[in-house]
Amino acid sequence: MAGEGEEVYVAAIDQGTTSTRFIVYDRHAKPVASHQLEFTQHYPEAGWVEHDPMEIIETVMVCMNEAVGKAKDGKYNVVAGLKAIGITNQRETTVMWSKSTGHPLYNAIVWMDARTSPVCRRLESELSGGRTHFVERCGLPISTYFSALKLLWLMENVDAVKDAIKTGDALFGTIDTWLIWNLTGGVAGGQHVTDCSNASRTMLMNLKTLDWDKPTLDVLGVPVEILPKIISNSEKIGVVAKEFPFAGVPISGCLGDQHAAMLGQLCKKGEAKSTYGTGAFILLNTGEEPTQSSHGLLSTIAYKLGPTAPTNYALEGSIAIAGAAVQWLRDSLGIIQTAAEIEKLAETVPDSGGVYFVPAFNGLFAPWWRDDARGICIGITRFTNKGHIARAVLESMSFQVNDVLSSMHKDAGEAGEVKSAEGEFLLRVDGGATVNNLLMQIQADLLGSPVVRPADIETTALGAAYAAGLAAGVWTKEQVFAGLHKENTTVFRPKLDEAHRKKRADSWYKAVSRSFDLADLSL
Repeated sequence: MAGEGEEVYVAAIDQGTTSTRFIVYDRHAKPVASHQLEFTQHYPEAGWVEHDPMEIIETVMVCMNEAVGKAKDGKYNVVAGLKAIGITNQRETTVMWSKSTGHPLYNAIVWMDARTSPVCRRLESELSGGRTHFVERCGLPISTYFSALKLLWLMENVDAVKDAIKTGDALFGTIDTWLIWNLTGGVAGGQHVTDCSNASRTMLMNLKTLDWDKPTLDVLGVPVEILPKIISNSEKIGVVAKEFPFAGVPISGCLGDQHAAMLGQLCKKGEAKSTYGTGAFILLNTGEEPTQSSHGLLSTIAYKLGPTAPTNYALEGSIAIAGAAVQWLRDSLGIIQTAAEIEKLAETVPDSGGVYFVPAFNGLFAPWWRDDARGICIGITRFTNKGHIARAVLESMSFQVNDVLSSMHKDAGEAGEVKSAEGEFLLRVDGGATVNNLLMQIQADLLGSPVVRPADIETTALGAAYAAGLAAGVWTKEQVFAGLHKENTTVFRPKLDEAHRKKRADSWYKAVSRSFDLADLSL
């Protein structure tokens, strides 16, 4: 442990779907400097979403440099005091690159990209277990969401990928792997690793052994040589290479963004959190045994805080479009100029006026798993104005979270959830969209349970910092889980009566059912 008078810092790279940020924390896990940068979203065809992996690396470097400058302005000697860096990232997004040149062989295929629908249909018809063929071993259904399907598409459709695999020059990774390989030296000996939380989202890792699942690789024809080594969430991985800021500092923590948020929220067994970002992701820590869902949820890793530490598992419900629907209102429709304006616009009306919006832009994830669904807005009358549309968009996020939590209650049962002293189920929330007080109140109303927002809503980066600081000896596990700093929380309590809540939920289900089987409209 560092001496009390010494300046001690831990940093996190938070590489998300639409932006990259670098946050520096002090020894009390309070943020002292940060920088954030948006990057380009590429939409080459309907339903396709790509990122430029080189641009992502560039944003990481810029954010690191800018955060250092801000720390200096605040009189924090971060360069001398930084003990460790943690990484957290958008999951499932898939990169293939050349070991010899370090250049991507194709753009990164993003988690919400739906181009692999035909691959999914083919596998479902060929395999004896259909859509759930790999669930028992890997925890995941066959879906456009997961990395294995994106990898198969690259192996089948991109000549550069086929050639590189033949010559032994191809490397596969999710974004964490791409970042670590570059940050630790790239072509000059970068570490080719992934952590167990990111690996659990590929549909290629065995949930019990935490290693690549050989029968799955054989069925899919994925060569093990291209895959990274799987490690825990909290251990020394390598040190930052000389071409980056903070050369020589250990990278000692790595978690997929939703797992990092779980750690940042200090979710122990029986506790759940919902992160509202581009999508929304609800995870319930189920303890040291994986729980199989019979209600459309995924079995996944929560976290494993060291090579010999026990593995905590989780049930997860993933929602593809949450904050992205607000961006759509801003960028595609021009109804708002900034994302923050949606709250004020939605408050111009007392309710959505019977309008329901289902943001199935690329299909629906949990608990429906319908890649044939498309976005709809129903219940429109001459009375409808943009305030109603804005409110319906916010409500769509909350309804989707409710659907997942309803499945979670069924799967985990009463015994699987921790209640507050008052006997209530509490939903911990975080992520950028939670600054919207109206959204949080709508969530509490439609859920019928209190919603708890921490003072620092960027718990994803905080979780990565915790993991890195643990491995570097900055903190102990006891200190982290005791809450290094007890922050003030804001609690939103439900105000809607049960009869209204049920009526709204029934109307939402009617709207969701109308969104199915619409994928061929664009043909």
